[in-house]
Amino acid sequence: MENKPKKIRVNFPGITSEAWEHPADKAALLALRKVPGIDKVIKALYSVFDEKSIYLYLLATSVRVNEKQFGRVHRIYMEACTIFDIPEDERPALFVTQTPFLNAGAIGWSKPMITLNSGVVEQMSDDELMAIIGHELGHILSGHVLYRTLLFLLLKVTDRALPMLTGIALKPIILALQEWNRKSELSCDRAGLLAVQDPEVVINMEMKMAGGRNIHEMDLGEFIKQAEEYESSDSISDSFHKLMNVLSYATTHPFAVTRLNELLKWVQGGEYDQILRGFYKDLANERIAETTKKAGKGYADDFFKFTDSILKGAKDATSFAKEKTEEAFSKKVESDVEQEEEEATEARSSVKAEDIYDFVDEKAQGFKDLVDDFLSKK
Repeated sequence: MENKPKKIRVNFPGITSEAWEHPADKAALLALRKVPGIDKVIKALYSVFDEKSIYLYLLATSVRVNEKQFGRVHRIYMEACTIFDIPEDERPALFVTQTPFLNAGAIGWSKPMITLNSGVVEQMSDDELMAIIGHELGHILSGHVLYRTLLFLLLKVTDRALPMLTGIALKPIILALQEWNRKSELSCDRAGLLAVQDPEVVINMEMKMAGGRNIHEMDLGEFIKQAEEYESSDSISDSFHKLMNVLSYATTHPFAVTRLNELLKWVQGGEYDQILRGFYKDLANERIAETTKKAGKGYADDFFKFTDSILKGAKDATSFAKEKTEEAFSKKVESDVEQEEEEATEARSSVKAEDIYDFVDEKAQGFKDLVDDFLSKK
């Protein structure tokens, strides 16, 4: 794997996460804290799960990074911590865990830890690894790890340990956490770029995350076209499928093309360059003032714009499902059977179609009522 000659990067003494955080992340986090019952869930889970047990599990199953183990990773990690002005005694423990999937994570609450999958260490260049480590440090510096760990634990216990009804009762909290978590990734992509300080590296990293290590088989222009095509598709059927994708596949991360699109907009908007030139404290102060001004309703309104698209998706899903169901069940049964059998088959099909209409309408309305109730408690 080729690596560019070591470059001199800018350090950011005294930088705070407000300088780079994505507005959607801030909005989502403020709104998340208003979710009814979330504080009780946090207390209940953290009374059962001990952060030390997570650390001991990683000690038992992974390799702790230091000067003597994964020296290359350790060197990159130390540089990333220096860039973000993290004191040596506050630097999180870093582990490499054996799995081929390209992923990394930050977990914990009072003493966070970072894990890198071995696939990332093996397939990413030094610069790409710097971006990934910077991304995970961004989660810690932004205070994301409490809620990210909560989401991780909730997904584990609802899948394995909780009765079905309890799992269903927790579903609104899990969905809210997942929606915020996707927004938090947009902030940390910026942190990853600030660590490596080369947009091309981050773009290549995102392409590898989407398509594997054979970057020479991919084309940046075509990848950006994918992002534009995805963002611009807004037909009824597209809205339906986007909704299903968000609820089913993208439970922890936004799609790679969406992340790339958001990051490029940030670079082109000039804030990235401002931070590199040392104006990050001014940016942070502006963000803090904006947060104070918009605290509560303003940021919550920004965050809950996403429910408009979800509701649109639910509404479009209803129309789409009705249309497709009607097509399927309104067709005449063409066969050589007697007319009586044909009429009976059509009658049964008609009943099924009506049942599906009622079901879709009921579920869409129920989802809308849930969101409306959520919004009324902001």
